[in-house]
Amino acid sequence: MKTLLRTLLSALSVAMLLVLAACGGSSSSGSGSSSGSASLNIAFLPKAINNPYFDTAANGAKQAASELKGQFKQVGPTENSAAAQVPFINTLTEQHVSAIVVSANDPNALAPALKRAMQQGIKVVSYDSDVASDARQVFVNQANSEDIGRIEVQILGKLINYSGDIAILSAASTATNQNTWIGYMKDELSKPQYKNMHLVKIAYGNDDDQKSFQETLGLLQAYPNLKGIISPTTVGLAAAARAIESVGKGGKVMLTGLGTPNLMRKYVKDGTCPEFALWNPADLGYLAYYTAAALVEGKITGKPGESFSAGKLGTKTIGPNNVVLLGPPTVFNKDNIDQFNF
Repeated sequence: MKTLLRTLLSALSVAMLLVLAACGGSSSSGSGSSSGSASLNIAFLPKAINNPYFDTAANGAKQAASELKGQFKQVGPTENSAAAQVPFINTLTEQHVSAIVVSANDPNALAPALKRAMQQGIKVVSYDSDVASDARQVFVNQANSEDIGRIEVQILGKLINYSGDIAILSAASTATNQNTWIGYMKDELSKPQYKNMHLVKIAYGNDDDQKSFQETLGLLQAYPNLKGIISPTTVGLAAAARAIESVGKGGKVMLTGLGTPNLMRKYVKDGTCPEFALWNPADLGYLAYYTAAALVEGKITGKPGESFSAGKLGTKTIGPNNVVLLGPPTVFNKDNIDQFNF
């Protein structure tokens, strides 16, 4: 009888241990699965909200978030200034999002706040406009900066027969991407074929529609012999086109730059801006989200040479200075503009 009792107790003990072990295994697996999806809490901070370019990029990021079963949100100021962006970085840090994806109005002014975020384990990705390299893990560049700068001068050169005064209507004077592109524009203009083209002024519209409009009118008034304007900003390009037409100079002062097809379709077809360039901003946002997700999930650290899957865009490899390239810019004109809708 005692032997039977001992056997039953032993069997019961083994059974209880098996149940506990099974429960423990299930809890561990569930925890891992839950944290995997919850970890993708990625916030986008553009230069300013209510900008069609960044709205399009946000749509691409939303698609990536849906594919990866992650969270997406976009926050930001209504004005284009680094000072206005800093409080949003601080708030996102306090919320301890898993990643901040930022387009910088100034490369250095945002760096201290972003470094504090990184110290708390938050991944930082810059897109569209870079920050200081030690204030982010990866920069998702829309295209090679040199290609972007040079192609705008090449387009305008053809439009004005490589002769005459030209001006540039930029965004903020501190915008990293704008200043980099303008540097390559100046270098392109130094080539022999542009010897009769003269850059007379760089104006700044701060990516504000009304200010860009007024700055364009100012250029047209100050330089009555102006032959062309380059505006490497989507807001600026559309405002410049409207300003040129408002004073009856459409087709007389040629315009090019970086724009979106939906904003520029009318001006391409009526000859005010026969050609302009850009990449697909939706793809830029999509790639930026996938990059941030790969960092959060530990698939990459941001070092050159590392590769990761970027969904429909295929495999991307991090290049020098921790930069991922979306691809070459596309030139839009009356022959192809109706093929695009963004």
